[in-house]
Amino acid sequence: MLYPSNLEQKINFIKIKDLLKAECTSSLGQDYVDKVSFSSDYNLVQRLLDQTEEFRQILISGEIFPSSNFTNLTPFLEKAKLEGAFLEQEEFFEVKLSLQTLRGCITFFQKWGESYPTLSALLGLLIDLDLNLLKAIDQIIDEKGKIRSNASKELQLIRSQILYEEGRLRKVMERIFKEARAKGLTPEDASMTIRGGRMVIPVSAENKRKLRGFIHDESATGQTVFMEPEEALDINNEIRDLEYMEKREIIRILTRLTDQLRPAIPALRKATNFLGLVDFIRAKARFAQKTDSNKPELVKERNLNWTRARHPILEMALKSQGKSIVPLDIKLGGHERLLVISGPNAGGKSVTLKTVALLQYMLQCGLLIPVHPDSKSSLFDNFFIDIGDEQNLENDLSTYSSHLMSMKHFTQFAHKKTILFIDEFGTGTEPQFGGAIAESILLALNKLGAFGVITTHYGNLKQVANKNQGLVNGAMRYDVDRLEPIYQLEIGKPGSSFALEIASKIGLSKDILSYAKDHIGEERVRYDRLLTQLENEKNQYSILLKEIKEKDRLLQTRLKEYNQLKETLELTKKRYIQEAKLEAKALLDQTNKKIESVIREIKEGKAEKEVTKQVRKELEVFKEEIKPEKIAVKDPEIQVIGGEIEVGDWVRLKDNGAIAEVLSIKNKVVEITIGDLKSTVKISRLEKISKTEVKKELKAVERRGNYNTNEKMMDFSSNLDLRGKRGEEVLPLIQTFIDEGYMLGVKNLRIVHGKGDGILREITRNLLRTMPQVGKLEDEHADRGGAGVTLVTLK
Repeated sequence: MLYPSNLEQKINFIKIKDLLKAECTSSLGQDYVDKVSFSSDYNLVQRLLDQTEEFRQILISGEIFPSSNFTNLTPFLEKAKLEGAFLEQEEFFEVKLSLQTLRGCITFFQKWGESYPTLSALLGLLIDLDLNLLKAIDQIIDEKGKIRSNASKELQLIRSQILYEEGRLRKVMERIFKEARAKGLTPEDASMTIRGGRMVIPVSAENKRKLRGFIHDESATGQTVFMEPEEALDINNEIRDLEYMEKREIIRILTRLTDQLRPAIPALRKATNFLGLVDFIRAKARFAQKTDSNKPELVKERNLNWTRARHPILEMALKSQGKSIVPLDIKLGGHERLLVISGPNAGGKSVTLKTVALLQYMLQCGLLIPVHPDSKSSLFDNFFIDIGDEQNLENDLSTYSSHLMSMKHFTQFAHKKTILFIDEFGTGTEPQFGGAIAESILLALNKLGAFGVITTHYGNLKQVANKNQGLVNGAMRYDVDRLEPIYQLEIGKPGSSFALEIASKIGLSKDILSYAKDHIGEERVRYDRLLTQLENEKNQYSILLKEIKEKDRLLQTRLKEYNQLKETLELTKKRYIQEAKLEAKALLDQTNKKIESVIREIKEGKAEKEVTKQVRKELEVFKEEIKPEKIAVKDPEIQVIGGEIEVGDWVRLKDNGAIAEVLSIKNKVVEITIGDLKSTVKISRLEKISKTEVKKELKAVERRGNYNTNEKMMDFSSNLDLRGKRGEEVLPLIQTFIDEGYMLGVKNLRIVHGKGDGILREITRNLLRTMPQVGKLEDEHADRGGAGVTLVTLK
């Protein structure tokens, strides 16, 4: 049951219908929009929603679906059903185009039927349709909607004869026109034309008797007449006879084709319904796309749980003004069925109520609604609404009387499967009596188990909602400091009207406000002040909570980075210690063997001076052999190729010898890939190398281990000490340091250059400022080096 009769107008569903009609491509779809109606049938609504959702997925996928010629065939079928009647060639052309569209729909669902099962089920309307009819029409009607010349042998012969006679006529007319022009009978710049369907020659009025023929017309001034020469009369008459013969043959062909179509009229009626239904479903899907609508989960238990719900018409209006809408989160169900929303005027109470009402009505009409797809909703049998001024002069009803009539209907017919909406509950009469009556009605509706949303300013209704199971308070949040609504619904607490605060901010005198407070009553003022205080604290805690969550997120990120770095350092330390122990053990074993050998030789030589010298010399050589030294690895020769570096080329970094492939080039900055790592460098740091030697170089790099990510991460230090270095020495060191840090994902680096005269610091920072990887530079803390250390934050 719906109440009142103009419900759709009250919730602005009429506008939704208009928007749906605008998305239709034919009158068939628009007729279906007019038939849209509220339903509480779970299976029907589920099917309608599934159809729209599946078509929305078709639109998102970009798959080609027929989009034109959804023509209403009903007038043509009505005409064709009469024996002896025939459709004109233009009408058959419309039937042909519609049948092509139907064939496209059938082909689509035969291919993608498993992906769109609910839409595919609509093919049942086309089960009796014989597409051989399309083939028969196509043999008669061409792509321009005209009868084909080969539609029959007779027609082909007639049209051939017409072409022959027209050619003969043109030759005769051109000859006569040429002769007339030579004699000066025609005006200057005149040419042959058509009058009354016959070819004529323009002749000056004073010369009309000098040319034998029939005058068909004259110019507006009367100075020129249009004559059909006597010699052309017979040919024109012959052409006219042939045209009549052509027309009779066309009627015969169309009559025969109409006889062939007549048995298919019932199937074509169903096909017309199919076209209208598909056009309507597509319009709903397009509207859903424009409003970012989704299909909420339909549940059978009474529940209304929406996230990010938005009023589609309001959102469109705000978007046209460059503004955004504030989404609504609402949850009703269980012991919280009737939501009583309070708050200041213009705070969004009525908008919230109308949003819930419109979206629930749209849903039960089979439309997707602008909510998050995880939302849930149930269906209701009754939909009651009381919004706006319903003063009726004819029935002598005041606004309040009209509201009471609505409340009478609500209390008589509401039950557990009723959803109702009441705006400004209880207003329109003396507050003391209006509040009491409203409280009584609210308790009665709650006892009936109804669902719904109610807005009010009455304090007694807030208290009733707070004390009774089934009712729940809601408040529209408000920024008291700036006197601005936030348009956010908070369920669980009542809202203040902020009347005194607004009056004070506006500048009403203290005497007026004091008088008002005295007459409101101290208890009521304290209650409203408490609500205001709660709202302020709520706003403050929301800001603090947001800041804490952000800090906690950052802390978790830093903690994760710290644990990863600590684990890496521990692994590196263990590996270095293990390697050092192994080398020390090997060196110790080798040294012991050598010493034992020397002692043995000395004993065997009985300490002879020459033998002793020789042994000592050998020991010195051994010491030199085991002395630590830096082993240089010679790089393989690489052939450098001249020319411009392009995408796909192999290049080498001049300063560190790394081999890379060019991914993209923008201005003078190049994106390269070194193994699995990507980086950006200036093009001046690269040199193009021979592709034939890339493999050899990569093997050499792999052998050196310079760019093994795991090893590099373990070996990499985020601290670079440049003290004691010359200016020309630090440039490649800094470049390599920053590149490796960037490629390894290290965000924070530390470069020690000392204070001194500041020259080394200036060189370092000037170079860092030119590097695209560097995000920020700053001094170290004064306790840890100050200006003698540069902290680098990478992007």
